[in-house]
Amino acid sequence: MKELNPLLHSQLRLAVMSVLMNLDETDFVYLKEKTESTAGNLSVQLDKLSSAGYIAIEKGFAGKKTRTVCRVTSLGREAFEEYVETLKEYLNL
Repeated sequence: MKELNPLLHSQLRLAVMSVLMNLDETDFVYLKEKTESTAGNLSVQLDKLSSAGYIAIEKGFAGKKTRTVCRVTSLGREAFEEYVETLKEYLNL
């Protein structure tokens, strides 16, 4: 049986990817609220997903406030779908 992707197997990274799979893009604040994580922990996990090429991060400004926008990449989408299929194999679904 195939191994589950360790990068996606982390609870917070899996939650982030799950949220992003259903949206074109979203900002850091929304992800923080949906995942109920701390800003520091979320930032670290987003960096790991970005380094793997699973998400794209764009930093900018909305008025005078900084805004970080995240979107899943095609590589991230493939990795997530493969993770779900592997999980289904484990569950015999």
